[in-house]
Amino acid sequence: MMTTPTKSGTTIPQTERPGGAGRKLSDCVSRDALRELSRTTNWQGALMLGGDLALLTGAFALAIVWTNPLTVLAAILLIAGRQLALSIVLHDCAHKSLFRTPALNEFVGRWIGGAAVDVPLDLYRDYHLNHHRHAGTDQDPDQGLVKAYPVTRDSLRRKFVRDLTGQTAVRDLIMAWRKPDWGQKRPFLVFQLVLVLALAAVGAVWAYALWWAARIFVYPAIMRLRNIGEHGVAANRHDTEPRLNTHTTLASVLERLLVAPNNVNFHLEHHMFAAVPPYNLPRLHRLLSERGYYEGYACVTRGYPAMLGKAVQSR
Repeated sequence: MMTTPTKSGTTIPQTERPGGAGRKLSDCVSRDALRELSRTTNWQGALMLGGDLALLTGAFALAIVWTNPLTVLAAILLIAGRQLALSIVLHDCAHKSLFRTPALNEFVGRWIGGAAVDVPLDLYRDYHLNHHRHAGTDQDPDQGLVKAYPVTRDSLRRKFVRDLTGQTAVRDLIMAWRKPDWGQKRPFLVFQLVLVLALAAVGAVWAYALWWAARIFVYPAIMRLRNIGEHGVAANRHDTEPRLNTHTTLASVLERLLVAPNNVNFHLEHHMFAAVPPYNLPRLHRLLSERGYYEGYACVTRGYPAMLGKAVQSR
């Protein structure tokens, strides 16, 4: 089979790069359409953030008002999903694409999104913009997260077992607190204090344990799922063509609730146009799909089970 050289020096089969078969981006989206899709609004950003916080509140309320093993488990799963949602709030604020007002992106990204997951906004922004700048090359700082994929079924199982038994979280927490910068930790500590005080106000300080159960035993697995779905199952992570180095997973309602909040699953669209706010990514995906932009590329998968199937080596 003939191969095509990439900019990183590797090669891929021509069947993975459709050559003249794929449509150009300029054929599928006009400047006016892109300008419209890139328009941010404060009310849509507030609605997305408000929905995340409302679901987080509802998860705690579920376990507090109807305390039993099933509601506690459901609350932990929902809280972990909202932890991911708040990490996506950090991501979108780092891109200055959640709100129209720059100060809102800075405040929310630092004191809510970043604070919830203990990630400083400035450090994350520098790191993440390098990921966008170098996607498809060996300089991409995120390559290490997915370089092993596809993996064997046993390897994938072991990774998720480590996540779900808390081993991954404990490792990460030790690294994060080995030599803490207390100035950078301030938003996280304030967020935790506010959470404790809010739970104390309703006489349920015990529910604070739900946050950490979610953070230690569920959140790492969701984050791994996110990383695999964004770049781990991409056709060729060493090619600068976004349809080859990035991937989108079409999520069901339940998947959006638990593992794909805030339209984070539309990652290919985000890489093509990082200025498009998260609430407009589904519209961008529909537009490109209807106009044949994805034809000939294995860059979109329906559902996370099918996506994980791509992450496993074929026999």
